[in-house]
Amino acid sequence: MPAANNKVYLTFDDGPHPEITPFVLDYLRSYEMKATFFCIGNNVQQYPDVFDQVKAEGHSIGNHTYNHFNGWKTKDGSYFENIIKAHELMKTDLFRPPYGRATHFQMNSLINSPAQMKVIMWTVLSGDFDPSLTKEACLKNVTDNLVPGNIIVFHDSKKAEEKLKYALPLVLELMKKNGLKSEKISFKNA
Repeated sequence: MPAANNKVYLTFDDGPHPEITPFVLDYLRSYEMKATFFCIGNNVQQYPDVFDQVKAEGHSIGNHTYNHFNGWKTKDGSYFENIIKAHELMKTDLFRPPYGRATHFQMNSLINSPAQMKVIMWTVLSGDFDPSLTKEACLKNVTDNLVPGNIIVFHDSKKAEEKLKYALPLVLELMKKNGLKSEKISFKNA
């Protein structure tokens, strides 16, 4: 991603969540940062008000499948149906495969589909979802790699809550101190 103007790209996977996503939005708003939320369709359907709030606050939306399907473990037809079901709710051309796992065929099919999906992976994985990782290690994963142009993944999910709530405020404060800005991913910079 472009590194001009000290931009990094914070992303949040697996939401929206009725408690965690508003926490993230509050912090992003207070630091005047934008992000990209790769949403699970089933969660969008369960929490439409939270999803609408993400959009209303000017963040980008990405498709993260309807049921968080692992492309390596899902037949192509079922995988594509799940993505389409999520797409009908979110109307976005950004896509991130859950677990970062999709076959070469699946990715090429999405990129070359009529929707011309833009597959967005990451350069920094916080590890906030990993039960074997301490919250301090999660923070270090991000702060050691807080470099312009990097795409950083957090999760707005219950599983990541403790580590996210610890790391995100500290990351945002460090970004502010170092003159870094988070920008949403869009066609202009994707």
